[in-house]
Amino acid sequence: MPPKRHLTARRVRLGSELRKLREATGMKAREAAELLGADSVQMSQIESGVAGVSAERVRRLTAHYACADEALVDALVAMAVDRTRGWWEEYRGVLPPVFLDVAEVEYHAMFLREVVITHVPGLLQTADYARAVFGYMRPELPDSEVAPRVEHRMRRRVVIEGDAPTPYETIVHEFALRVRVADRRASLAQLRFILAKIDAGHASVRVIPIDQDGFGGTGASMMYLGGPVPKLDTGLRDAPTGTAFIDAQPQLEHLRTLLRRVEKASLDPVASRDFVHRLTKEL
Repeated sequence: MPPKRHLTARRVRLGSELRKLREATGMKAREAAELLGADSVQMSQIESGVAGVSAERVRRLTAHYACADEALVDALVAMAVDRTRGWWEEYRGVLPPVFLDVAEVEYHAMFLREVVITHVPGLLQTADYARAVFGYMRPELPDSEVAPRVEHRMRRRVVIEGDAPTPYETIVHEFALRVRVADRRASLAQLRFILAKIDAGHASVRVIPIDQDGFGGTGASMMYLGGPVPKLDTGLRDAPTGTAFIDAQPQLEHLRTLLRRVEKASLDPVASRDFVHRLTKEL
């Protein structure tokens, strides 16, 4: 298949998983390429996500890699044949590619779990709140650059508000709920919006109070996205250079452990809703 014009997180992940399976067998890229009647350059393009790969070739490769996990193979085939052009493609060339990649992995996720310390989670932000965050973090951006970022963030909510909503759980620190990135009016509207999303069943929210013992932070905000099979789970973490995508199993296990630890430091969903409601009264 010809090289793809645009790299996407989903194609990169497919290539990465095929490479992991190949390397686990000790097979060289050149040897795998010969199985497809291709050369090492073409194999490199497949494993880097630059070139697509057919369902037949995925099954041929995984068979030679002795992959006995049928659910995993089926999931990889589904990734190979997927031709979804989601709403995020409208922003290609308008926003940095990572915005599109985040929307794409959210769209395909089976569930979403998130921990946020400094800001309200993106999926729960109002337009005014998001505009204030983008304007503060990148004050040099003109409104023509901020506007599509805000619009994109609002449209991401389709995964939790659509006809078949993705289960979404988030843990947010009290600090993030109290910080006024804009003004009192915007902060109050933001808290009320979170309550509305909870009441609508679009989100399960847990709050970590400032005075909670046994909470040492998470280092950075993070999201854990469930794949069609556990081996295709994905982690997202804030990093100095931007959003980092995580798919290595040891790192994913670390995120799962951290999520469990953070959850223990949070209030349950009912107590958390009451907590957010009390904050609205204080404003």
